[in-house]
Amino acid sequence: MKALCWHGKGDIRCETVPDPEIEDGRDAIIRVTSCAICGSDLHLYGGFVPGMKSGDVMGHETMGEVVAVGKDNAKLKVGDRVVVPFTISCGECRYCQKGLFSLCQRSNPNGEEQAKTTGYPTAGLYGYSHAYGGYAGGQAEYLRVPYADVGPIKVPDGLSDDQVLFLSDIFPTGWMAAENCDIQPGQTVLVFGCGPVGQFAIRSAFLMGAERVIAIDEVPERMALARAAGAEVIDFSEGDLQERIKEMTNGEGPDAVIEAVGLESHGSGSMIEKVQETVAKRMERPYALNEAILACRPGGIISLPGVFVGAVPTMLGAFIAKSLTLKTGQTHVQRYLEPLMRRIEEGQIDPSFLITHRIGLEDGPEAYKTFQEKKDGCIKVVINPGG
Repeated sequence: MKALCWHGKGDIRCETVPDPEIEDGRDAIIRVTSCAICGSDLHLYGGFVPGMKSGDVMGHETMGEVVAVGKDNAKLKVGDRVVVPFTISCGECRYCQKGLFSLCQRSNPNGEEQAKTTGYPTAGLYGYSHAYGGYAGGQAEYLRVPYADVGPIKVPDGLSDDQVLFLSDIFPTGWMAAENCDIQPGQTVLVFGCGPVGQFAIRSAFLMGAERVIAIDEVPERMALARAAGAEVIDFSEGDLQERIKEMTNGEGPDAVIEAVGLESHGSGSMIEKVQETVAKRMERPYALNEAILACRPGGIISLPGVFVGAVPTMLGAFIAKSLTLKTGQTHVQRYLEPLMRRIEEGQIDPSFLITHRIGLEDGPEAYKTFQEKKDGCIKVVINPGG
């Protein structure tokens, strides 16, 4: 089959690799009908995530049609259309039983190695380094789905791939980010970063009852999408960011802040920033996180869905002084699949609004570059392996 494979920083290739096979009785194989390039994939593309090996198949936002089912899998049958969550979860360990699916104790075969840096193992992830299990990703013609009697959700008749594909990751991720804010009626939520997760966080915050959402970015297309959702938008490249936030909140600050940027955020281009990125070769750039800490009102909540890999210098003094609460985590996708699918069915949200580019697998390498460089109005790339 054809697949998009990682061969180093900035080097993604469309290659022929072996077809996946059933390896366990709970497995399923799907023919991929739609997949997407995630902002987290750009961390791999940029060389930020250790544990990648040349030839690894990329991708963790995937859906398709079941073409084979293991003997112990009674949930799926050949012909089912399914969306596959990016978290691989057994459904039986104590964390899965509590709905904390991204903390699964069993699905990461390399968990012991991962625990050397995280303290304990967490769930395996598709296409996201050998630290998270070395599983082949879904930017391919076919995908093996472990624990397929737990993860995938069947797609109801009448819903298109475009409407449901993002249930695999970014819609539940944006939803959980907003849920972590404990939004109360009349509150104001600030969202740093209007990329795909930020867009869903904005819409989720409104669906949860936020009175106002203020969104921060500098990319015109992203800011336009945020405005279309009802958010008030700040271009962080213009003026004093913290002063503008105070002005827009009558000097009180937002009740909660969602930091949807993560390790690749950029500050003001100061000399310190340049030294960190060139001389010190620091991968983590927590400028958005530190701005979020400054922006949040005393007693407020910081919600952090953005990805970080290693040590991150933060403004801990300000965080403690203001009695802030920090809520984080890889998304427990399986917890949200059914309720968010219902919202799509009921017409409360149509996730397809995000799609700006549609390609075949062979165009994947160039699309990675376009997405990373934010060119051609690129916000979200969907890949249709079948053409």
